[in-house]
Amino acid sequence: MANASTGKRIYSTGRRKTAGARVWLGAGTGTIKVNGKTLADYFKRPSSEMIVKQPLALTQTGEKMDITATVRGSGLSSQAGAVRHGIARALVKLNPELRKVLKRGGLLTRDSRMKERKKYGQKGARKKFQFSKR
Repeated sequence: MANASTGKRIYSTGRRKTAGARVWLGAGTGTIKVNGKTLADYFKRPSSEMIVKQPLALTQTGEKMDITATVRGSGLSSQAGAVRHGIARALVKLNPELRKVLKRGGLLTRDSRMKERKKYGQKGARKKFQFSKR
């Protein structure tokens, strides 16, 4: 699983919400493994698989790369977004000319939206306790 030009695998990290993905990208046949499982076994939804493969489809590099990812935190949907972000960043490290295409597709931007914390004296992040005048 080595890169054809340098003989190494390229490492990158991707994040979304509280999910973090470590992604290794190298030359190969197009296999994608997430936490030791195949893509279809880890992400049960076809939409999550599509999200992960988006950077590869956009750059037409799907069949040339083997991808290994470890992901933790948050839910499966956010984990798919984190893996997608990591793959996009690794592709830019591999070939800087792909940056323009991936940036236009919005795949290099980290989605930092997280759950807002609960505040003291309130029921939740925004919701207040019911006000009683008397």
